[in-house]
Amino acid sequence: MVSARAPRKRGEGKGLGGRLDAYILEEILPLMLASLVVVILLFVLYALYEVLAPILAKGANPLLVARLMAFSLPEAFGRALPLAMLFAVLLGFSRLSSDAEIKSILAGGIAPLRLAVPIMTLSVLVALLSFVNNELLLPRASSQAQQTQRDIVLDNPRVLVQEKAVFTDNLNRAIYVDKVLSSSRLEGIQIVQMAPGEAPREVISAGVGQLERGSATIVLFNGERVTYSGARVVSIQSFKQIRLAVRDLQASLGGRNTGAGQAMRTPTPQLLEQIRQNKANGWNTADLETALNRKFAEPLAAVAFGFFGVMLALFTFRAGAGVGLVWTLLLTFAYYATWSVFRVMGEQGALPPVIAAWTPDLLYVLGGGVLWALSSRR
Repeated sequence: MVSARAPRKRGEGKGLGGRLDAYILEEILPLMLASLVVVILLFVLYALYEVLAPILAKGANPLLVARLMAFSLPEAFGRALPLAMLFAVLLGFSRLSSDAEIKSILAGGIAPLRLAVPIMTLSVLVALLSFVNNELLLPRASSQAQQTQRDIVLDNPRVLVQEKAVFTDNLNRAIYVDKVLSSSRLEGIQIVQMAPGEAPREVISAGVGQLERGSATIVLFNGERVTYSGARVVSIQSFKQIRLAVRDLQASLGGRNTGAGQAMRTPTPQLLEQIRQNKANGWNTADLETALNRKFAEPLAAVAFGFFGVMLALFTFRAGAGVGLVWTLLLTFAYYATWSVFRVMGEQGALPPVIAAWTPDLLYVLGGGVLWALSSRR
């Protein structure tokens, strides 16, 4: 006896898939938004501790510092998006697995890989959003941040002067200060006019100096000025007071605007042109080429994380295990540690830029493939 099967209504399967996608996204999106906020706060707190707190302690205008922090948000947002994706997928699917919802979905005839469709779609959107942020918002915010740094320095030049540290300005003058007092008074100042590959041309030393607000000028008192020709002293002059404009020291606040860090904040067409010019001049471009590859690899890490998260969820479900918060943190730290090591190696030329930038993503893709192969055998 052959039983008659009721005909499937048109769109029934599609409607089921759509409801499944919506259900999974309703689980993942709140977690991703919460993770995004947490990771951005961590980046902001790190910047506050490393850069902003020291300049606040030196008397920087709090309103200008708050403005500088606001212009740092696009960079934190771009870095946090892929990591928030990893957090959300791991925690969301861990909850679905622990509540036997993945078991119910698969028992209803849904193919395991069908669970990856909404996640991979969301991952691609997250990668695109991160890339657009890095290409459009980040360069503008970086420009505004540099202007804010100039305002901070002009308002109170003391924020850039550190005791027993040598710093330079755009005239290639090396400036050393032995002590910085709370009243912007300096002690034990030496200023050396230098040229690449040559002996010092001029050395100015003074026991006491003063930083002027609003002009980024150092006023030196009762000092000595020595000029050189090669290694030979040409003249020695004493002075009671001399004013020296310290130019463009603000370009190095916290090291944000130098080297590969600035390259990551440069739009891709300009970065490509910079690489071309440096190669034409015979200069090393390892750091710039690594930054160029990172501009694509870091947003696309969201796709690698989405794939890895789904494969890990299927593996742990079939193994009867689960992924908790501790494992989520460890897996996130593993990416950050790998990213840090390979980035430095790429910038220093120890690894080709392509390998240095893309290896962290590739490891998660390969890890997801291995997990899928293992879970398929169960």
